Amino acid sequence: MLKIGELAQRAGCLVETIRFYERDGLLPAPSRSAGNYRLYDDALIRRLQFIRQCRLLDMSLDEIRRLLQLADTPAEACGGVDAVIDQHIEQVSERIRELHVLERELHALRSRCRSEGLSNECGILRKLSGEPEQHG
Repeated sequence: MLKIGELAQRAGCLVETIRFYERDGLLPAPSRSAGNYRLYDDALIRRLQFIRQCRLLDMSLDEIRRLLQLADTPAEACGGVDAVIDQHIEQVSERIRELHVLERELHALRSRCRSEGLSNECGILRKLSGEPEQHG
């Protein structure tokens, strides 16, 4: 059994993160010691590691909650797990497309500055402030 500080250190997260997961229902309330310290057993440690791994994969709390529900019903078919992951993959793919658009916009913005001028003549700053372009 670990206290919350030990668990946080072992999991590489903050104590407040663990408390948040408890309040949010991702982690069940742990048992308490005679001194009212939270005590975490191996099952809770594994559950926190599961949550942390999902967060590293940038999953939302709702996605994690759904995966935990599926994990908590071991007789359930894993099609639901596949569906959660497939949906997350599509969200990641959409974000990648959006980031490519952003990258092109930033390159176009960068092309507006020659770097040898003064900042009050900078095409980037002028574009960002909505000022009209100056032509030499």
